[in-house]
Amino acid sequence: MLAGKTAARQVPAVPRQRSSLGGIPAQQRVLRGQGRKTVRRLLEAGLAEFGARGLHAVTVDDVVRRAQTSHGTFYLYFSNKEDLFKALLRDALDDMRVLTDDFPVVTRNEAGRAALRGWVQRFCDIYLAHAAVIRVLSQAEVVGEEVWRSGLQTLFRLAEAITTGMTAARREVPDGPGQQDELTALACLMMLERVNYLISVGVRLPRNEMADRLSTILYAAFPSARQADGGASVRSDTCPPATTSQPDVLRHHMAPAIGLEPITCRLTAGRSAD
Repeated sequence: MLAGKTAARQVPAVPRQRSSLGGIPAQQRVLRGQGRKTVRRLLEAGLAEFGARGLHAVTVDDVVRRAQTSHGTFYLYFSNKEDLFKALLRDALDDMRVLTDDFPVVTRNEAGRAALRGWVQRFCDIYLAHAAVIRVLSQAEVVGEEVWRSGLQTLFRLAEAITTGMTAARREVPDGPGQQDELTALACLMMLERVNYLISVGVRLPRNEMADRLSTILYAAFPSARQADGGASVRSDTCPPATTSQPDVLRHHMAPAIGLEPITCRLTAGRSAD
């Protein structure tokens, strides 16, 4: 199925992004309806151009040509192409932050499986909606240190949320997840990202079936503590009080490099712990 077969990039299953405030010039005034429509048209043109050619190769000429507008209009709303990219990036990171906060407590039953499958589908939809931005974001030498750092922070917050949600239902582990769980979460997240990357660049993969497989693998990667020790599995139809501490391993290794702060996650009773 993978052997060299590619297709035109698929249309995302969700709207590309929410309405944006635009770039630096646009944020200095209140936009009316026509101004918001113009910003949206420029953002959509920029997203298409960045997806097709990458950040460095795209010029303002390319964006205004695709948006069927003028240079003067462009500069009413954005300072330059980097300003346009950062507006798109804000939307992508906002969606990922919401997705992070919404990671469910995955219980060891069908309700837990269904909740996880729904979250994985949302991840896939959001990734494809912002794929052009996310692909550029992975290249530190292209986007610069500050922007790359923001993307990396989002990645590790997602990994922390996965760790917490996948282990919170373990009644017999009051001290929360361990190092193995945290590294497993990061590995699973990278798997999710790479599969969606392939789909975003046109590799022929069945999206729904891949979401099924990905959620199944993620569910199996976090057995209950007794299963991990070779004993009987633990099934829970209700979510116990969240007593998990925040993951430490990812922060220990990466926080100094990226300025990562503790994630604020509703799964931990609304409180973060260092």
